Amino acid sequence: MRTPSRPRARRTALVAGISALALALAACGDGGGGGGGGGGGDLTAPGPEVLDDLDAPVQVEFWHSMDSTNGQVLNSLIAGFNAENEGRIEVSGSFQGDYDTTLAQHRAAIQQGDTANLIMIYDLGTQFMIDSAQTVPAQSFVDLDDYDLDPLEDALLNYFTVDGDLRSFPFNNSTPLMYINRDAFEEAGLDPDQPPRDLAEIREYAEALTVRGADGKVEQYGFGAAVYGWFVEQFMARAAAPYCDAGNGREGRATEVLFDDPKIVEMVEWWQQMIDDGLAVQIGRSTDDAQAAFTSGRAAMTLESTGSLGGFLEQSDFEVGAGYFPLIDADDPGGSIIGGASLWINGEGHSEQEIRASWEFVQYLLTPESQSRWHAGTGYLSVNTDGYDGPEAKERAEQYPQFSVAAGQLADSETNINTAGCMMGVMAEARVAAEEGWENALTSDTPAQEAMTSAAESVKRTIGEYNDSVGD
Repeated sequence: MRTPSRPRARRTALVAGISALALALAACGDGGGGGGGGGGGDLTAPGPEVLDDLDAPVQVEFWHSMDSTNGQVLNSLIAGFNAENEGRIEVSGSFQGDYDTTLAQHRAAIQQGDTANLIMIYDLGTQFMIDSAQTVPAQSFVDLDDYDLDPLEDALLNYFTVDGDLRSFPFNNSTPLMYINRDAFEEAGLDPDQPPRDLAEIREYAEALTVRGADGKVEQYGFGAAVYGWFVEQFMARAAAPYCDAGNGREGRATEVLFDDPKIVEMVEWWQQMIDDGLAVQIGRSTDDAQAAFTSGRAAMTLESTGSLGGFLEQSDFEVGAGYFPLIDADDPGGSIIGGASLWINGEGHSEQEIRASWEFVQYLLTPESQSRWHAGTGYLSVNTDGYDGPEAKERAEQYPQFSVAAGQLADSETNINTAGCMMGVMAEARVAAEEGWENALTSDTPAQEAMTSAAESVKRTIGEYNDSVGD
């Protein structure tokens, strides 16, 4: 899922700060190893016995990025856990701002030696969290308690597993989908239950959906979506193409990004032709503008996160439909990369009681009962697939069957290196660079291949500086 907001100046500053911190950690001998690995050190999970004979409830400070409705749902889960563990564990949720801000706050807390017990970190921060060597690897808890991972969504475990070990626990996760205006489809004589599956079909449908007035001006475009770097990652995974080298950064440190792949060049050229032919509205990188174009009826098809479905349903005057995120070509194998965030239990500087208490809370959040309420209340995926059978989730699915599309897309996704996504310390900057190259091709005379290759080259130095800073 996209971050709550993503100002690029702050994103670039964030990456620079991450590199600076990694350098400080490496100088102290705390840096992680290669292969996407490292981190954890001697930090291991304590057993349940550390919570025996407590004199007072163990306090767990939980930093997160959930506000508004999502925050209310999370607070209700916290309250439920505290009620069940009264006198034993007390969790205090603390909203830190959007994903970028939360990671920046955590970075500062590491430098000050005062981290929260539990923290929500978005997917792009995964490699940094490993390299910072502050957390107890999730695998340590799984192994100690023989915790059953089978009910958890395979695609999510695939992303957060590095060097064969689960590093953090998936929680607020999503995947992008194709959204359609079902009313517009019916008016154009198209079947809304069969959304387009690849770029060629999107164009075919867009030709039927685009409506022009008597003056020739477009009143409704067939397609319109943001130039969003996450979509590049998704298109590459669905085409079985790695986003970065070294096995998507999971067989060694990534040294370059590969988003100038012929598949992505093909996608950018297709996008440009759609705009030139008046079949797609040119939106740029603003996801807010893309959402508004869809909900206002200006674009009959769009691409967005599952996290946007609730807003689309509330804000649109037409019936909203959903389908799988499209393939570039019909014969691409498919797959899906997740977005959103995961939960990391800090170990450095925290007592065994606090570490164990944090794990007890995480287990509560991952139960089918909690996940049913979380999915129904927020639209995020149910990390525990049994959560879809809960009463809240079932009621939501009956009312809004569109929510089941995301679960189906993940269930149909192969779990491999490509769908695991790139593991790299500067993923944030790489995503911005991909957007810049893509947008450059759409708004200038620069050929798509040249624009994407130049963008990929621009990331090499930053990758090298980060890798050097952590000793690899």
